Amino acid sequence: MPESRPYIHADHERIRRILRFWIKVAASFLVKMGPFEGAERVPAEGPLLLYSNHISMIDPILIIHAVKRNIVPLAKAEAYDYPFIGIFPRLWRVITVQRGEVDRQALQACLAVLRAGEILWIAPEGTRRPALLEAKDGMAYLAARTGVPLMPVAVDGTRGFPALPLSKRWREGPPATLKFGRMFRFKPLEDPRDRLGLAKRTREAMYVLSAMLPPERRGAFSDLSQASEETIEWLE
Repeated sequence: MPESRPYIHADHERIRRILRFWIKVAASFLVKMGPFEGAERVPAEGPLLLYSNHISMIDPILIIHAVKRNIVPLAKAEAYDYPFIGIFPRLWRVITVQRGEVDRQALQACLAVLRAGEILWIAPEGTRRPALLEAKDGMAYLAARTGVPLMPVAVDGTRGFPALPLSKRWREGPPATLKFGRMFRFKPLEDPRDRLGLAKRTREAMYVLSAMLPPERRGAFSDLSQASEETIEWLE
């Protein structure tokens, strides 16, 4: 998604609509799905920054499956190079990120998607893990620059999927579940490059997510007594 080319929603709508159909078919066949609680909280229009914990490669697929609107996910740069399945992120125009550095082109692409009124999905930790890690500040930076609302999504039960029906994972393991939380906005930050201000917003957002997860998934944010909401404005 080159920085020099303006992001136009209509350019991608048709192919994403087709891909969403096949995502729903594949997800229904390859994932044992439990409840998707609170998906109706996602507004019918307007920009939104969805963020979640990240356990499995299937997580963004399930979120796309659960939400009626199209979502633009972030993924590591290697996602385009995966044999066979790499065609999906290419066709969807997933935003790829170079890990271990400040990827300014990816940041500009994210800003363009949000300014176009679409939904962006991000895993603030930047990697897959069973329990939460300390998060990077990219999510807070995007929210501070645009003023868009955020919504946490708690993911559980996705480890081991995709799996074939009647497999041991399908028969004996827990179902994959999603829980969409309350929408909020960060209080204005005078300088979006204020590292301390961004770090505080990141930690408060991660504690909101942590409180929605079972204790074994909370990781670095297990001590909920440390949570605060000084930078958060609830929208519902």
